[in-house]
Amino acid sequence: MERESLGFDPNTPNVARLYDYYLGGKDHFPADREAAEKILAVAPEVRLAARANRAFLGRAVRFLAQTGVTQFLDIGTGLPTQGNVHEVAREAAPGARVVYVDRDPVVLVHARALLADDANTVVVEGDVRDPGGILKNPDVTGLLDFSRPVAVLLVAVMHFVSEDEGPEEIIGALREAMAPGSYLVMSHGTSDARPDAVDKGVEVYRSATSPLTLRSRERVRELFGGFDLVEPGMVWLPQWRPDETDMIDFADDPQSSLIVCGVGRKN
Repeated sequence: MERESLGFDPNTPNVARLYDYYLGGKDHFPADREAAEKILAVAPEVRLAARANRAFLGRAVRFLAQTGVTQFLDIGTGLPTQGNVHEVAREAAPGARVVYVDRDPVVLVHARALLADDANTVVVEGDVRDPGGILKNPDVTGLLDFSRPVAVLLVAVMHFVSEDEGPEEIIGALREAMAPGSYLVMSHGTSDARPDAVDKGVEVYRSATSPLTLRSRERVRELFGGFDLVEPGMVWLPQWRPDETDMIDFADDPQSSLIVCGVGRKN
């Protein structure tokens, strides 16, 4: 299913810029800040949750690179920030190849500027709702060899895909293209988290560039179908192979991170 790319509109809250705001970045506009503050007024833990999500991404990429994975397809990458996938992966695998995919024009401009001189990374326009278009993109197939293991990263992106848009079919198309030994990295906002935070988040994102579809933990687990979850399975963000500092903000209440996550292996 093809989708038009987003046009640049500073007056409509943008999911990539909202995330950037939570992370303390600078690439956002008054409409984004106003929308973000509406959520933070009810659920101040959203800012920490965004950072926990970014930390999970880093830990997952580091784990996979140490495992021997050297190819990464990051779909819905968002605005560049500290600890980008290619930077983390190359700490363990210097020759790692990374494809960043997004449909947001602001994200694409920033990412291409950052990676202009990097032969082992490429930035392409694409939409998670059109996995076939991503997989057939010559820039993707020119850098990644899908006959070998690849890590597909769907970090905080599938909760912007509605049930009508076929989340299982999207992930199934990606899984079909992945060689045995490949991995799916996914984090997903859940409706099982704090109700007032969930309700306000859904309300605010309804007027943003991508509405929010939060799912139960059980439903998110279903989206890992066809993959074997590596230890510790599907857990709250700070519980996935935490470093010493990762549990500090959520020591007493991991579910206040609002997002579940996991890494699945295709056998």
